[in-house]
Amino acid sequence: MTNRGSLALLPEQALIAIVGGGLMGRLLALELSRAGHAVALYDRGGPQAEHAAARVAAAMLAPLAESAVTEPCVVRMGHYALTRWPELLAQLSQPVYLQREGTMVVWHRQDAAEAQRFRGMLERTQAAIPELPPLQALDRGGLAQTEPALAERFFQGYYLPGEGQLDNRQLLQALADTLAARGVQLHWNTEREIADFRPGTPGQPDWVIDCRGLGARPQWPGLRGVRGEVLRVHAPEVPLSRPTRLMHPRYPIYIAPKEDHYFVIGATEIESDDMSPASVRSAMELMSAAYTVHSGFAEARILEINVQCRPALPDNLPAVRLVQPRVLEVNGLYRHGFMIAPAMLDATLELLTKGTSPLAVRLGLSAPEQIPH
Repeated sequence: MTNRGSLALLPEQALIAIVGGGLMGRLLALELSRAGHAVALYDRGGPQAEHAAARVAAAMLAPLAESAVTEPCVVRMGHYALTRWPELLAQLSQPVYLQREGTMVVWHRQDAAEAQRFRGMLERTQAAIPELPPLQALDRGGLAQTEPALAERFFQGYYLPGEGQLDNRQLLQALADTLAARGVQLHWNTEREIADFRPGTPGQPDWVIDCRGLGARPQWPGLRGVRGEVLRVHAPEVPLSRPTRLMHPRYPIYIAPKEDHYFVIGATEIESDDMSPASVRSAMELMSAAYTVHSGFAEARILEINVQCRPALPDNLPAVRLVQPRVLEVNGLYRHGFMIAPAMLDATLELLTKGTSPLAVRLGLSAPEQIPH
């Protein structure tokens, strides 16, 4: 685990500017503040993170389920996060909902071939990363025992033990409140560019960390937005207790239950940085697919239909890079933000602590081999 002492590459009580106050920016600000440094956090939005992809996300922690659409390095980072998140949440000034009751995967009979293909991909991941808990195939009786609400409409499914989720908006607010309580300089509604700083010169920060996501596109060629559309509903008649994924060849959806029968429903992933409102077609497909999972969604109240663009690099993998002396960039979290953020956090801290990151090497994260002293 990352050293919690003073950071060797930084002077004692260094001043660190973090540009971008989404998930990564807030986590880094908290850890650096806890290490005894003065931190200034800048974001073009407010403490509600209204411009951040993290505000719209479902915040699922599902490394095995996501292995169907990503590389082993992301899966390893996700597995690392499952034990790291409780440690991070314990540092906050208020509780944040966290659940590790596993993921359910179901399908309608006509989509059995798609489900079998998905199972094959997950089993290949398990063979390559044996520390992941194995997939469990369930018949209707197994579904009734594990997630009774699903047995009403489905005859079989997969259970992925150990996976989880957290409440993204509770977390973002708790991070903002904890940072304020620690005396971190919070510059909300203050847009900054890396060129605004001259790190290491008199009166300037010792280091600058860029966590702006898509805001960093001028400095990071190839960074692009991937559009996602997400519903938030209140459905008191739906008793689902854990994240559920519906296999479908055209619109596979996920349903992430939060506290008090609030649900996040999403699926769409479009290669576009268009931030216009969701289409009627997308909204109808999400709602109709959710209804096929449980009829109680028919009486759900739609609270929000959100659109956000996730920052992605050409290979859809995250990266940390040193762009100039004393300036680190952390970006490319794509659709896996909450699942991989703890690994990105600890690898970045290792780079500042040791000049190298054994964690990044072990997990396969793209990061500088060495930061010179």
